[in-house]
This record gives sequence, structure tokens and C-alpha cells, in this order.
Amino acid sequence: MVLCCATAGCGGGSPATTSQAPREPWFEDVTDAAGVELTHVYAVERRYWMPEISSGGLAFLDFDLDGALDLYLVQSGGLSVEERGAHRNRLLRNQGDGSFEEVPGAAGADDPGYGHGCAVGDVDGDGDEDLFVANFDADALYKLAGGRFEDVTASSGLGWDGWSASSAFLDIDQDGDLDLYVTNNLRWDPTKHVRCASGVRGQDYCSPKNFNAPSTDRLYVNNGSGEFRHDADARGVAVKAGIGLGVSPADFDGDGDMDIYVANDSVPNFMWVNDGEGLFEEEALVRGCAVSGAGLAEAGMGVHAADVDSDGDWDLFMTHIHNESNRFYRNAAGIFSDRTSLTGLSQSSMGMTGWGVGFHDFNQDMSLDLFIGNGRVDLHEPLPEGEDLYAERNQLYKGEEGVFTEVSSLLPSLSLGSTRAVAFADYDADGDVDIAYLDRGAEVRLLKNVAPKEGGWIGFRLRSSAGGYAIGAEVRVALGGRVLLRQCQPGYSYCASNDPAVVMGIGAEGVVQRALVRWPSGREEAFGPLSGGSYHDLREGTGSPR
Repeated sequence: MVLCCATAGCGGGSPATTSQAPREPWFEDVTDAAGVELTHVYAVERRYWMPEISSGGLAFLDFDLDGALDLYLVQSGGLSVEERGAHRNRLLRNQGDGSFEEVPGAAGADDPGYGHGCAVGDVDGDGDEDLFVANFDADALYKLAGGRFEDVTASSGLGWDGWSASSAFLDIDQDGDLDLYVTNNLRWDPTKHVRCASGVRGQDYCSPKNFNAPSTDRLYVNNGSGEFRHDADARGVAVKAGIGLGVSPADFDGDGDMDIYVANDSVPNFMWVNDGEGLFEEEALVRGCAVSGAGLAEAGMGVHAADVDSDGDWDLFMTHIHNESNRFYRNAAGIFSDRTSLTGLSQSSMGMTGWGVGFHDFNQDMSLDLFIGNGRVDLHEPLPEGEDLYAERNQLYKGEEGVFTEVSSLLPSLSLGSTRAVAFADYDADGDVDIAYLDRGAEVRLLKNVAPKEGGWIGFRLRSSAGGYAIGAEVRVALGGRVLLRQCQPGYSYCASNDPAVVMGIGAEGVVQRALVRWPSGREEAFGPLSGGSYHDLREGTGSPR
């Protein structure tokens, strides 16, 4: 479809939509009732060091293979050598009844590093989910076996000691195993700290521009058994330096292989285009998604590749700092254009600093909705009430064919926080997408989806022939005159790993006659008919050839 200007005009205001905004709550805060007792610590002693302002990650994963998604917290803690290890990562087991319990020692994955993000994927092809932790200091890899994690960092090749942020598993060379992309932030250490002030309350966090220390990202190639080789130079990824925060892989040019989009902070973003052999060219500028439509590099944080306008390709949306609107790039045959002002997502974000983000059909009307987690990085007027002067409210938007109306009043009434990682999952297996988010230096919150539904749903677990999730697989379903495109992809948002299962609203349709899956190998298969109201395991090699 083509996004059109509404009566409000195209100058950044919110376009009108054809339906009234909903009034019943869409989410319920079940943090306490579910037993989610996780508190993020960003600093033992606040020194206004740069990594403090962006730290902390979340992951949904099924570590005990019982079919229920568990919740993992990537803890931060202290940045000095003396403080490190005082706060370790934590794991909550989903008991299957909507409640969680702490797993002692995080089942072996109680990483002691100063954590930012994480990625989940089956790196050794044994059918279960392994865990990569991205730290300010040494990264770590934990392989899962028998319901416990083993620290295999030393033999994995993934223990790089730098400032890693978001990460994503993907198969860059279509050889059937998962490779790994890791965004890197500044080349920063305490000896290069710069003291900055806001002019509002004295000392404050600096802009990354104060350091002039961009870095190159990391690209690791899997040998098939879960051991990795850093290959950024040979694969073309080391030719440009940035200030990486968010990453979202997808086949942006529609040629059958995985490309990689990186949201950079205050410098142009990256679009790494795959040549089909796992070699990359950086083409963000020529493809229209390096800078805003006004030609400005912005402070990219979180990012999600999603088919927002239901035209069969992957659009891009990313969050930014206050006074820069969040940004929507519409994809047309691999060429992007800034269409933020036509979506209703521009003006309402100007006063916010966005981080974790995700498009999902929360109310099952076949249009993608949107949740954004917000939190400041600097002090500016008006200051919020309360102790956290970096706190902001989070935002919820109802989507209608690619145009959005803010409905944040449908979120629970909670105290403001400084949200960073946001993870999305159907943790209670009821067919809709729930939300967990991390407030920097505060509690992790769990929001249960209670939105009044406007139709039915169907779920897909896209499995490789080995049984693990086929990360990067695409599924297309034709319903109600439109084609719904979704991806098995846990790597998006900010410093988070999300539920890789696909959940989509199907309106009044009770049956999906045909689901077309394109696997990371390039093979295409059709499955169906498939009944609504349940999940379906679709395994590569078991469908009908297209």
C-alpha cells in the first residue's frame, strides 16, 4: 500500500485515522503477581561514565525446553575493575502458569560482566537455545545442555574485550549455521572520561561526540559446531567505523540472503548488503536510510525491521534522542525513503528519547501496532518529578494500515522510568504478544497483553531441519486482501532477544489455507491448511515445494 497524507497535513503532526481510539486497557502490569523480582543496577557508584547511560539487556528463551519462555536479565553493576562481578546476570524460570521463579546461579549463565545486551540462538545445531552476552568488558558465550549453561567463551572465539551493545544471530552465508553480528559503541575507557555538564543540574552524561572515538562492529562466522572466527575484515564490515547501538537483520533487498541494518548514535547508520556469499557492502546512503530525509545523522538507539505497510518488504523504524523525531523508512524494492511524517509517529516522539521498540499486532486486527520504551540520556527542562531525573513515559500506538495513533493511556499507570531494553514474547502462550522492559537502575516490568481482540490469531514456530529455530526464515500469509509478512527473528529492539515464534492476527479467518515459508537456505515451502487459535511447528523439509 501507499501511505497517504491525511487531513492533518504532512508537516509532522498525527494524521487522522478512520476508527476511534480504543478505551479499554491493552496491557496489565503483572510484575508482582508473576513473581518477577529483578532489579537492574547500572552503577555501584555513579560517575557519569558513558556506559552507565545505555546499559542493561533482556532475553526471552526456553532454557529448560518445557515450552514456556523464561526471562533473562543482563545485569550491569560496576565499571571499575574493583567493582566488576558484584552484580551477576539472573534467570527466572517460567513455571507455565503465568508465574516465574528464580533459577540459582542463572543455571550457569550468571555472567559477571558489565552487561549491555544479548542474543539467543542454536549455535551448535543440537536443537536448543544458546546464549551470547554482550558486555562492556569481555563478551561471553554459554551453550545449553540438559537444562544448564556451560561457559564456552574461551573456546568459542567470542570473548572480545570492548564495548559491545546489541547483537543478533543470522546465517550470513546460507551454510545452515548461525553467525553473529555485534554492534560496538565507542572506543572508551575510564582514562578517556570527559566531564560534561547539562546546565540544568550540573554534571551530566556526555554526548558521544565529545570523545571522537567511533569503532568498527564485529562479525563472527560459525564453523558449524559453535566455534567462531572474527571475520569482519574479510567480509567487508570493518571498512567503516560507527557508534553502534541497535541492530536488526532482514533481507532488505529481497534477493534471498540476509542483510544487516545498524542504528548508530549521532553518525550515519549502516546498511550492510549481502552479496549472497556472505560478503558485505555498506550502502545505507545510496539506499536512503543512512540519515534523515533532511540529510541529518541522528542518535539511533533501538531499531526494528518490519513490514509496516503490508507491501511485502522490510521497512525500518528506529528510536532517537529528544528533539529528533523517531524515524520511519519505507522500503520500495530495496530503496528507502523517509516517510515518518506520514505515519503519525513524528511529533509525539520529539520530546522523548527512545530505546527498545517493537511492532506487533497487539489487538489482532491484522495491522501492526507499536510499543516504544523511553528514557533520557541528559538533563533538560522540564525535569520529571521523582528521584530519577532521566525518567520518561513509555508509548503505545495503535496501527491501522501503516498509520498510527498514540494510545499510551491504555498502558498501566506506573511511575516513570528510564527504559532501555524491551523484549517481546507470548510468555503465557495465549496467542498474543506481551512485553518485558528494563528500567535503568530499577525493576524489570512485565506487561500482560489484555487488549480487546478484533479477530483471531495463528502462531508459527519456524524450525530448521535440526529442530532449532530457523532464525531469518520468512513466512507469508494471504488474508483479507492483504499479505502478512513476518520473520523468525529474535534480534531487534535494543539490547534484547525476543520470542522467535511468529504470532499474527488473522481477523475473522478461522483457517490459514496456505503459509509460504522461505528458509534461510533459500528453499521455499508451502504449509496448510492450518487452523487458527493455535501454534504450528513448521519444519524445513516437511512442507510442499512451492
